[in-house]
Amino acid sequence: MQEQLLAVQHMQDYIEKHVNENVTLEDLSRVSLFSPWYAYRLFKEYTDYTPGDYIRRLKLSKSALRLRDENCRIIDVAYDMGFQSVDGYQRAFAREFGCNPSEYAKNPIPLPLFISYGVIYDEIRKEHKKMENRRSVMIQQIHKPARKALIMRAKTAKDYFTYCEEVGRDVWGYFTSIRSISGEPVSMWLPKEYIKEGTSEYVQGVELPVDYDGGVQVGFDMIELPEADYLMFQGEPFQEEDYIDAIEEIEDAIERYQPSVIGMQWDESNPYLQLEPVGKRGYIEMKAVKPL
Repeated sequence: MQEQLLAVQHMQDYIEKHVNENVTLEDLSRVSLFSPWYAYRLFKEYTDYTPGDYIRRLKLSKSALRLRDENCRIIDVAYDMGFQSVDGYQRAFAREFGCNPSEYAKNPIPLPLFISYGVIYDEIRKEHKKMENRRSVMIQQIHKPARKALIMRAKTAKDYFTYCEEVGRDVWGYFTSIRSISGEPVSMWLPKEYIKEGTSEYVQGVELPVDYDGGVQVGFDMIELPEADYLMFQGEPFQEEDYIDAIEEIEDAIERYQPSVIGMQWDESNPYLQLEPVGKRGYIEMKAVKPL
């Protein structure tokens, strides 16, 4: 993997770890092992953001999640995230999201949060070679209640990568901003009855309570899902750069598994679910089952 790409990833990792602090170009120069000028140029080239814009958007998005989930004061959030003044934070928040942070804290609405994607991961996918040794996979039966799902459809997407090529990655930030009954956004492979003509099998979205009435913005769609039992396949924790191997482990485990051993069969009338690969918890997919 080329030296410049790794340098940008090191800068991204440093920003993520120190986002509450005052991250300077000198800091990024030090971790990238390039001059400040060249580190700036590389960062802009590979992420499409200047370091300052990238850090600002990341700070604001993390602050929005705090305002959504915690009973905290605006002044505390502003200073905890490294802003120099409350007024400056409020202006930046309003420019980024189109609403005042105090108003948002009282009535959290969907926001286009900024999600920082590591630049090395697309390159890892291109260079990936199938891993020979497999690790253990935990299988657990869970029950999902009847619920709604706010989704964005693509046209022909079959998986995460083709979906991102069609729709882009920014939509995940929007779904992250919405308080989900499962705690996070989800990707789905939809059964035929949920697929509209000219749209994709694979979608991303967020699971919501059945009484959700927050409305549906243009470009999104709402579907209703029945209660269902699922088998959750969860792999061991992994290093983030090994995410392709982690996905393959779970997909292979699901392909080999026979639910008949527990008196069940696959339920193809419910969506097949995929969660975001998070190294510290292991990769997770869920497939619906019903009694034989």
